Amino acid sequence: MRNPNFSKYSFLCGEQRQEDSQASTTINTEGLIIGDEAISRTNPFIIAEIGNNHNGSLSLARDLVVAAKEAGANCVKFQMRQLERVYGSANSSDHQSLGTQYTIDLLKKFQLSNDNLCELMDFCVSRGLIPLCSPWDHRSVDVLAEYGLDAFKIASADLTNFPLIRKVSKVGKPVLVSTGMSTEQEIVEAIGYFEELDLNFLMMHCNSTYPTPLKDINLNYLARLRVLSRRPVGFSGHERGVNIAIAAVAMGAVVVEKHLTLDKTMEGNDHRASLTPAEFASMVNGIREVSVSLGTDEVRALTQGELANRVVLAKSIYAAKDLGVEQKVTLDDIQIRSPGCGLQPNKLQSILGKPLKRAVKKDQAIFESHFCGCAGNPTKIFKLSSKWGLPVRFHDFSFFYDSVKPPIVEFHMSYADLDIEIDKYLPDFCSSEVIVHAPELFKEDHTLDLASMDPAYRKKSIAYLQRTIEVSKELKKRFRNATSNIGIVTNVGGFSETRHLGKADRESRLQNLLDSLDKLSLQGVEIWPQTMPPFPWHSGGQRFHNLFTSPFSIAEFCELQKMRVCLDISHAELMCNFEKRSFQSYLEAVLPYTAHMHIADGKGVDGEGLAIGTGTVDFPVLAETSKKIAPNASWIVEIWQGHEDGGRDFWRALEQLESYGF
Repeated sequence: MRNPNFSKYSFLCGEQRQEDSQASTTINTEGLIIGDEAISRTNPFIIAEIGNNHNGSLSLARDLVVAAKEAGANCVKFQMRQLERVYGSANSSDHQSLGTQYTIDLLKKFQLSNDNLCELMDFCVSRGLIPLCSPWDHRSVDVLAEYGLDAFKIASADLTNFPLIRKVSKVGKPVLVSTGMSTEQEIVEAIGYFEELDLNFLMMHCNSTYPTPLKDINLNYLARLRVLSRRPVGFSGHERGVNIAIAAVAMGAVVVEKHLTLDKTMEGNDHRASLTPAEFASMVNGIREVSVSLGTDEVRALTQGELANRVVLAKSIYAAKDLGVEQKVTLDDIQIRSPGCGLQPNKLQSILGKPLKRAVKKDQAIFESHFCGCAGNPTKIFKLSSKWGLPVRFHDFSFFYDSVKPPIVEFHMSYADLDIEIDKYLPDFCSSEVIVHAPELFKEDHTLDLASMDPAYRKKSIAYLQRTIEVSKELKKRFRNATSNIGIVTNVGGFSETRHLGKADRESRLQNLLDSLDKLSLQGVEIWPQTMPPFPWHSGGQRFHNLFTSPFSIAEFCELQKMRVCLDISHAELMCNFEKRSFQSYLEAVLPYTAHMHIADGKGVDGEGLAIGTGTVDFPVLAETSKKIAPNASWIVEIWQGHEDGGRDFWRALEQLESYGF
């Protein structure tokens, strides 16, 4: 048996962690902590109730535990009862009702010993699952307390069994309590009693019918139960199917309990109200999707995908003609059109009659800065490393080059740029070094993917990248690195539509990538695969990325293939947040193989390309570590939409990075 002092898990509310195993008395109605799980509406706790669905077989019980783990449950729950204590002289059942006789017969037939149950709970821990158990009598409480169980579950049948609950409370562990078969008056009395006991409890809405008719479930009671208990609530379901449990999470349940079986036709009431492993996995997936989608009720903020689509689809105020300094804007001077990169049309009245402090050319977006004289040009000479630079397009290259003469310019190519007349946009020679960022999106909705499992799709991607290579070699003739290889930053592909891929699928795509690279003519260029985030944005939508995401797989690939990468700092931060790893460890793994960096801030798992200081990237650590490990790596600021409004966000980013020692 597990020593109670070896308890791996705790069940605590809010910020208070009780190191002495005493239950918390301060309840944070926004969340719970069970073990290392911070439970909330956006991260619900899912219990696979095995109960007696093992039908007395220790082997079957183990199979159910494995199935629960594979289905994605957080926890497995059993029941422990000393039959003679629960039912008294159960062997003399002539006077018992038919239902009671049937139940007692099943329990006699399928009951596992206390030692077996403790062994099963140890097995749960070994599988990374939290074990829970419902004690049905005082002796079972003693056994579970001695075992070291970290939380208790009180079955609906014992909601009013105050002597049992009082004994449980003395163990000093938190308690989940089901409310099936109870009136509201009994629920209210129980809550009052729990509070007198200073019990750390969570009430679970339940209907104790097996299976429960849909009309009897009454999910709306979750909200009332939350008000009555003044704390989070859960749902213990006995209905058929998975939809109700998913809906319960949408309606506020932070804990969900459903029965699990390997065969619904087995003997016993619970099997018919249970889910198969496939159904349980479907429920877990549904709950996880719904919980992620819940978000918050705080002030609405634009998501990363909306920000991208807003630029493409929304409208802005543009100059209808060339407008000079001090000219007062009139309706005849402006036009409303897409893309939405400047002032929104609802700002029109606020600028009419206002004098401009900066000139605006015809068809140029109008920004607030045009009326205050700020932005437009950098206000200082940047004292940065010799390897810094800016991203440019052909149409704005002259502006940025003339403004600061950056040592590095990185041309971010679109597929249309591959057919552009370079001579129209570039002088004969530029003192900067040039890098190219290969297009990701091509005609006919083709996103570059050198790792695709579709041979025809991959062949087209190879052809598009080869065309990019030829244009890049022509472009570099006009720059300082004309006689050396030109670096081409490339998102090499490896994305999927509905989920992240397993190891075997990732390896297949890596092999396809290597085959694609072998088919390219790479003389005069060096392909730098770009490190990627877990959820990349492609054409305003989100996908799942599988290659060049985790740092150690990146390092392994580079070591084996003798290749270097473009380290995207924003993507690295998102991947660290997704994998719950340290930013420092990521840098130490990837920087030895880094030729070039994209620097921007990042937040969460998909907030990329943010202005410096608006995310969670540790820039002092980045500056120190990159100088130590990759001192010769070049870098650019890659703030999303940083080129707009005269490069305002680029200049701000460079000033901030300068202050960090870049």
